[in-house]
Amino acid sequence: MVLRMVLGAVYAAMAVGQLASFGRMPEILGAYGLVAGVAAAALAVALIAGELVCGVWFLARPRSKALAPVWVYTAVSVVWSLLAVQAYARGLTVSNCGCFGVYLTQSLSWFVLLQDALTLLYAGLLLRAARRASAREPAGGVGASRHVRIP
Repeated sequence: MVLRMVLGAVYAAMAVGQLASFGRMPEILGAYGLVAGVAAAALAVALIAGELVCGVWFLARPRSKALAPVWVYTAVSVVWSLLAVQAYARGLTVSNCGCFGVYLTQSLSWFVLLQDALTLLYAGLLLRAARRASAREPAGGVGASRHVRIP
């Protein structure tokens, strides 16, 4: 639960930083060499929205067993990781990874890749826990009675 709250705060802060520097986000994402122009702006909107959803959800409901925020967190983590890994592998110079927009900048390095790997590891753990929780639910869903009443 504590880790969810920490990640919620980090992802919410990432979304706020990116939102505050939204005009620069397409350029920042373009440095990864996969998207440019309208596609980069659309990717920025998707990442910011995803970070806000999972950040707020993890902060507001850290004990939630819902799958939706876990999948959103996983998707955002995968996108950032794919951007970083492919740019690093191609030897691109990315002076600002863009995690917090134009704030708390760090260049793309092995350390950013390590951070991304940790977010992916936690995404896997979240997915595993959420699937186990949903498998333990009664057949009728949350709150379904296990007893059948005969009138």
